[in-house]
Amino acid sequence: MSVNRVTTRTVPEEPGGVRTPLRGRDGELAFIEARLDALDRGEGGIIRVEGPAGIGRSRILAEAAAAARRRGTRVFEGAADPDERFAPLGPLLEGVLAGEEPLLGAQRLRDLTTTPGQRFWLLQELGDRLREAARRGPLFVVLDDLQWCDDLTLLTFHTLAAGLSSHPILWLVAVRAGSVPPGVRTTLDRIRQAGAHGLVLGALEDRAIARITEDVLGAPPDPDVLRLANRAEGSPQLLVELLGSLREEAVTIENGTARLLEGPPAPRQLPSVVRRLDQLSDEARELVRTAAAVGGTVTAALLAELLGRSSAALITAVRESLDADLLAESGDRLTFRHDLIREAVEAGLPLPLRQALRRQVAGLPPGRAPADVTEARGVAPGDAAEADRLRTEAAELAGTAPGTAAELSLKALELTAVDAPGRPRVIAETIPLLWQTGRAARARELGATALAAGGLEPEDEALIRLALARLAVQFDFSEAVRQARAGVALPGASRTVRGRLLAMLAVGLSMSGEHAAAEQVAAEAWETAAAVGDRTAEATLTTVRSAASFHRMDLAESFRQAERSAALADALGVSTSLWVPEALWYALLSNTTGRTAEALAVAEEGIRITREQGRTAATRMWLMTRTRILLETGRLSDARADAEAASPTTDDPGPGNLADVTLRYVMLRVALHTGDRKTAEAYAVEARRMRSDGAPVVRHFGTWMLALMADHEGRPDRAMAELDAVMTSPAADRPAYAGLIDPADAPVLVRMALRAGAHERAAQAVATAEKRAVLNPDLPFLAATAAHARGLLDNDLAPLVRAVRLYEDCPRPLARASALEDAGRKLATTRRPEAVPYFETALSLYARSGAERDVARVRRRLRAAGVRRRPSAAGLSETWTELTAAELRVVRLVARGLTNQQTAERLSLSPHTVSSHLRRAFTKLDITSRTELTRLVQRRDHGR
Repeated sequence: MSVNRVTTRTVPEEPGGVRTPLRGRDGELAFIEARLDALDRGEGGIIRVEGPAGIGRSRILAEAAAAARRRGTRVFEGAADPDERFAPLGPLLEGVLAGEEPLLGAQRLRDLTTTPGQRFWLLQELGDRLREAARRGPLFVVLDDLQWCDDLTLLTFHTLAAGLSSHPILWLVAVRAGSVPPGVRTTLDRIRQAGAHGLVLGALEDRAIARITEDVLGAPPDPDVLRLANRAEGSPQLLVELLGSLREEAVTIENGTARLLEGPPAPRQLPSVVRRLDQLSDEARELVRTAAAVGGTVTAALLAELLGRSSAALITAVRESLDADLLAESGDRLTFRHDLIREAVEAGLPLPLRQALRRQVAGLPPGRAPADVTEARGVAPGDAAEADRLRTEAAELAGTAPGTAAELSLKALELTAVDAPGRPRVIAETIPLLWQTGRAARARELGATALAAGGLEPEDEALIRLALARLAVQFDFSEAVRQARAGVALPGASRTVRGRLLAMLAVGLSMSGEHAAAEQVAAEAWETAAAVGDRTAEATLTTVRSAASFHRMDLAESFRQAERSAALADALGVSTSLWVPEALWYALLSNTTGRTAEALAVAEEGIRITREQGRTAATRMWLMTRTRILLETGRLSDARADAEAASPTTDDPGPGNLADVTLRYVMLRVALHTGDRKTAEAYAVEARRMRSDGAPVVRHFGTWMLALMADHEGRPDRAMAELDAVMTSPAADRPAYAGLIDPADAPVLVRMALRAGAHERAAQAVATAEKRAVLNPDLPFLAATAAHARGLLDNDLAPLVRAVRLYEDCPRPLARASALEDAGRKLATTRRPEAVPYFETALSLYARSGAERDVARVRRRLRAAGVRRRPSAAGLSETWTELTAAELRVVRLVARGLTNQQTAERLSLSPHTVSSHLRRAFTKLDITSRTELTRLVQRRDHGR
């Protein structure tokens, strides 16, 4: 991102590059001038400019900035970009740190943005810098395209705008009208409550259209040209591009008037439409072009038919096309935002393809071809029949298009009177749809408001509490238990709802780590579910049974129940599942027992399916799960990128317990392997918070993280002290692996205990590992961890060598490298030459994983054994020593001009993961734009 791009990126220009005068916005500019007058008097504030794509938001911002500069006001300009959201706080930070007069302390601010856990200090520092600058004179801060801003930029913007409201700082922000991400919507609501002034840009009036036409063509238009110009319907960008495409070939100047040469010209491609098409994924681009060839409005079913896919498979492509402002929703159909956009897309298609598609449409059965949308029926609040129809449609779409289902359910809620008896049921139906589509905070607020109002029938309150318990599972395990328990206690609820509440309570207790209580509740829930024949509750309770078997170390039974649970949930449809989705547990179970390749395949399929279905919440849960798997398969860079991509947002309710036991745990382990002390310390702070959480499992994770950190710092005694609370907790709720998160940590605990002189604790860990291996003889990974732990305890080479051999069949490179290192360490005391191959293999495995700290340690052992190696970055190209292999793959594709979406498709990653890799690469390479990146790649890879 660059400041220069801010004022030119979407501002209409003539083909020769000369900007046309701004027309038709006198009122808006006068308002901004008045606010600048107030700023000169020391009054700050916020102005929000809103309007659809191409309406001239960026031009208004550019003119406002120029007006402020003419007054001598200090101006900061920044803009967000959909392909550059990987730089946290990038739009705002570049605005205040670049340009002619950047804020002081630029490097300090940049450092804080790249250091985890420093948000508070970053806000403080940036606020202090702006406050200091405002004392010397008024400030004008311009931020364009708020809809593309990252969560940290949004948080910082509305926090600073509120905190500095008494200072002479005027904020001017622009945002696209219509649907925006939840975090953006929350930010807009907050600044509106803070008194922000709104400027909504509408279509240009006829006089402005005529003036712009004259500006572009160089002469006043005749009626035919003016009719053509009016096809832009007052959109400045479309108007200028349409006229610019015609000026050289279709328009002539006769007697001082612009006229058409030969009647209405054929449709042509427009630059802004071409740019938006190029930014789409291949699937979305194909969908938009197909819709253009069909013409008019079109149903998703027809597009699916023409593209040879299911309607569900088009969800992501449709969403992308809507977000790009190419398509719009029109009832239950899709239409183009503007006829000129459709024509521009169609103009880029070969004529034979257009004709073939139209013939294909003509050959479909009656009722399948597109037709004009009938006029919407007039409806008003209280229309119960229409509300019921919308609820029915929402229920039918919930399994395949939850986003659409959520909007229909919200419309039904709007039509349902506040005092209508059926309103609580609509609320209970809407909550899970909002949660599943990434609007958890709004869902919780909806439920909490209904409960606070009181006067609910027992069945209605029970349904709302069930929905809130489902929502809380991802964010606050204790809250999930509280809501489910309160629902179970209600007298008068139906047996079906009570059974589902009991099942949800069992899930919450199981996820919290309260295993004994979970089994007790599950037994009662089974009886209730069986009595009413509730297969949905049965699917959820089967997962709880699997978790109980896992806790008892009966992994064969745990796998059997997990497979049955996933099959039941799949047969029922994920929209009916109480814990979305049950397959998550199967993936985690497979990973923990060494079947990591299978776990990774399950997770990636889960991510793909939930993305296609538009299930934002489930996708994030799958991403969190995949971070654990990537960590344990030795893909440290990818694990870190996934963890950063799926990190909690400002819109998340609750502390984020699922993030605690996945993302935060992963980030600390990666930091320890890579020697990233600052990041490790930041997540140790999180671990201390986790240690006081209400959920035992979160406390256990936090305790183990702190023990690892203490051991990393060379304080094994402190590490053992951290673990005391876990080891003395009730046996029924103690983690299945004696306080460990992963079986491969048994050797880690033994090594830690021996260093602290806690031989009894080490022996206890070995006994647990061996018991687990004996109970599950078909899992060689467990036998490997047991042999590894035993070899360390007894200081015996034989079990260490056996562990090395067993690990060869397990895709756990870090665990295998650790065993190799320990075996080499044992050999080095008496048979130094024989130790070298073990160390060398361990070094190779650590290097391929990107475990720099482990690489350095093994290299020291090799030097002690008489082997010298030239240090190099872990497994990386010598020309790109700063980057990991995963980051380098992304960098090279982006430098070739691929968008984040296209890069993600090429590498089978999520766009968020690509953004995370790019963010880290930009920081390491000390660059701020794709242009700089491209130049650097050309210089390093090609010597240009």
